[in-house]
Amino acid sequence: MAICFQFQSPLKPITFPSSTTKRVPIFKCKASFSTTSTTELEPVFTSVKSFAPATVANLGPGFDFLGAAVDGLGDFVSLSIDPSVSPGHVTISEISGSSKVSPNPLFNCAGIAAIATMKMLNVRSFGLSLKLEKGLPLGSGLGSSAASAAAAAVAVNELFGAKLGVDQLVLAGLESEAKVSGYHADNIAPAVMGGFVLIKSYDPLELKPLIFPQNQELFFILASPEFEAPTKKMRAALPAEIGMPHHVWNCSQAGALVASVLEGDVVGLGKALSSDKIVEPKRAPLIPGMEAVKKAAIKAGAFGCTISGAGPTAVAVIDNEEEGKKIGQKMVDAFLEEGHLRSVAMVKMLDRVGARLIEGVPR
Repeated sequence: MAICFQFQSPLKPITFPSSTTKRVPIFKCKASFSTTSTTELEPVFTSVKSFAPATVANLGPGFDFLGAAVDGLGDFVSLSIDPSVSPGHVTISEISGSSKVSPNPLFNCAGIAAIATMKMLNVRSFGLSLKLEKGLPLGSGLGSSAASAAAAAVAVNELFGAKLGVDQLVLAGLESEAKVSGYHADNIAPAVMGGFVLIKSYDPLELKPLIFPQNQELFFILASPEFEAPTKKMRAALPAEIGMPHHVWNCSQAGALVASVLEGDVVGLGKALSSDKIVEPKRAPLIPGMEAVKKAAIKAGAFGCTISGAGPTAVAVIDNEEEGKKIGQKMVDAFLEEGHLRSVAMVKMLDRVGARLIEGVPR
């Protein structure tokens, strides 16, 4: 989340029941949103609670157009009809898990996305009260802002009968992302949709789910150091221009990564994940110990390793959970020895569902 400048408490694992979701080949929508309902909707719940997962953006060579959702980490949003709130407005009544998040809905990721979703649904006669539970550290490289936005958008949509599709929910979340870290959907799209997502186009916005085979094992090893890496600062470090050889190389590796995802080839996925020659070389030196962490992960048996999003979290991939735990410890050791940073490591699966309703009280 770009507006925060301090690493928060260690990652908090979430035990969450698995479920399934239907997929469609591609989602297309305009790059700006407008009201989608001409008549005002009535709420079907008096209150709801939603969850949205953490995400790993870029995946090495896929800067701003590839992302994946991570199981067991994320943010919760509780939303209720509140007669004390002005009709058509949202108030944030409570925030837990972080002291750095603004309670002003106009400057809060969840608040911005909730307002955008209300506009899409043409909600004018009901005021809403929102509670945000941060399960992700701010500025961690795990899509903290996107998780808040996705959970809020889904909560508003479910409260009023789930009339919006995932493409519109992504747009609502993208409105939030644009205000805090830039107009990029590689966190918010997988946070809403789950799984791997390819952003095929931004104008118009086109989203392509990439289905990783159900019968294949994939584990993300996440090593998060106590270090600040604001998205805007990390984006400012990127080159304005790149040479043709690096362009060709990164395009070929991004293609290889997509093919590996679709084939369930974790080894190939890891190899492509580690291959970025444009973004990672500029960002890694800004994160103490990152280059050593990558080397330690691969030496310990990881199929590949790179920076998660803008960092500072390092992400590696493997197909065995127990091996992943051993690799995670080596990554933690490298952060401490080479970067002089304390860190925590977790081994997590792919979240195939995305943002979803947890519970609701019927009206």
